Amino acid sequence: MQPTISASGISKSFVVKQIRTIALQDVSIDIFPRELTLIIGPSGCGKSTLLAALSGLTSPDTGSINTLATDLVGASDDERDAFRLNHCGFVFQGFNLFPALTALEQVQVPLDYLKVPQDEAVERSEQALARVGLSHRQHLHPTELSGGEKQRVAIARAIVKNPAILFADEPTSALDSVNGQSVIEILHTIAKDTNATVLCVSHDPRLIAHAERVLHMEDGRILEDTRPRHITVA
Repeated sequence: MQPTISASGISKSFVVKQIRTIALQDVSIDIFPRELTLIIGPSGCGKSTLLAALSGLTSPDTGSINTLATDLVGASDDERDAFRLNHCGFVFQGFNLFPALTALEQVQVPLDYLKVPQDEAVERSEQALARVGLSHRQHLHPTELSGGEKQRVAIARAIVKNPAILFADEPTSALDSVNGQSVIEILHTIAKDTNATVLCVSHDPRLIAHAERVLHMEDGRILEDTRPRHITVA
């Protein structure tokens, strides 16, 4: 199986008030489709920076990243923006929902950017909400939804354009154990049912049991690469 994402020798550091902090140190990794890959480690270990680099949200200081035959390091800002719009979905811990929009309207936003016709956009948004079990809540605004429901709306918004890659940054950190379990199960199902590559960052060890692959990070490095379910990439 060919990797969706292939990174080689990427490093990244930040300078704040003349103090340099190393976030990534010579990281090389391949990420494969139809898998939920979990990046886990303590706060500040570099896992969110790695996700940002692999998705083209930030550029590494050194190294190469090739995703779906796109050179993300050599690409321009506009090219990276177009790549994310066309191929990627994002789920964040803060939900990032618009207060004035209903759940259905929230999910439709990416399709509006892609200029999908209105009737098709509504139908696809309804289907995405059905996938996360929220058809009956599609008319509600964020203030009328629970935390778990808000995160499921965010997932529906991320998957409505059928992305090849789904990036999730701490998607369960603001949720209780029951809702967190539901969210990670949805992400795992998406990987299997749509052939998507799902890359999830978390410090929550409860998610390990749901991942095909777990990357343990510390001090900007991947220290361990394991497959808890003993699934072999062919």
